[in-house]
Amino acid sequence: MKILTVAIPNHHFFQWVNQLESSGHEVYWFDITDGNGFSEKIGWATQFNGWKFRWDYPLRQRIKKHIPKLYQLIQTVNERSATKAFKKVFEKVQPDIVHCFEMQLAGLPILPILETSNVPLVYSSWGSDLFIYEILGVTKAKAERFLKRVDYLITDCERDYHIAKDLGYANPFLGVFPGNGGIALPKGDILTVDERDTIMIKGYDDGVGQALVVLKALAQLPIDVLKEKKIVVYSADQVVVDYIKQSTVYNLLNVTVYPRGQFVNNAVLLCHMGASLIHIASSTADGMPNALLEAMGMGAFPIQSNPGGVTEEVITHKKNGLLIDDPTDESDILNLINIALEHKALRDLAQDFNTALIEKRCNRFILQDQIQDLYQQILTES
Repeated sequence: MKILTVAIPNHHFFQWVNQLESSGHEVYWFDITDGNGFSEKIGWATQFNGWKFRWDYPLRQRIKKHIPKLYQLIQTVNERSATKAFKKVFEKVQPDIVHCFEMQLAGLPILPILETSNVPLVYSSWGSDLFIYEILGVTKAKAERFLKRVDYLITDCERDYHIAKDLGYANPFLGVFPGNGGIALPKGDILTVDERDTIMIKGYDDGVGQALVVLKALAQLPIDVLKEKKIVVYSADQVVVDYIKQSTVYNLLNVTVYPRGQFVNNAVLLCHMGASLIHIASSTADGMPNALLEAMGMGAFPIQSNPGGVTEEVITHKKNGLLIDDPTDESDILNLINIALEHKALRDLAQDFNTALIEKRCNRFILQDQIQDLYQQILTES
């Protein structure tokens, strides 16, 4: 079977595709943004990149940075259309299945080609893809048109399946899967509640992520309490990095910051999670966050926002975690942090519950057979 995948270069996408390495299928990747070159992360798959520029001229990056208007003018002539590039790949590969990951960037550009074909189209919804499609610039008419062409749907949460149905999707639903195809957890790095000494914070603050609100709330704890803890902020946007550097509170503390865009081996983050008392991530929009699932699987007590009710699919408030009602409310988040720190028994019970839950729902080795079977099911039905 020939499977043509279409996606941006993304860690979660690579992790999903690697579940197919031993499947015996021919797997291809069309890099819809042509932004990464050949990826060793899926080096075994056939990759199509380098299609975007007619001429990768000298000083291109410098012109892009310093003379953006000139760069945009040049690119109107220099850039090839993703739609046309995909058409050539589609005709060359002649796939049995096309699987696109995300609608706005990966799905819509290839839609005109797939509307002229009856090759089965699988669509994996990611993150806020369906939840805030209009804010992301996709009209309702475009979303409906795209979903009309989709033959099989996979989501990372139940919420997005219902959104797709509301937009008219009526074809088979293959189920809810972690966006990365499952998690392999280093169980030896999972510390007991008594051994944990870290507060871990996801550092997105880009208009959707609300890390600054979390950091400002945390800074209101008594300094003696904070000095007893290590603080790890990962995937930190520059505004977060700058805030921590300039903070009189955080300059007194043991803080480790991993800037967004800086490569950090996932094993390092999992080790931090395994030593964390609490893991805090807050945003106004999201799907089912893979980082949340990883943190829960590593036993960190989760404090998480709940956009569209997505997080309550895995967290029951005050049972195995705490849900943030308003991601912009410092006082609400401070109250939740206090609850988590003051109730050791709650954290203890949550750790046992969450590690078992993630082992059952997200174990990468268990999900591999299920994921491979999905494609065989599609081929058989088609």
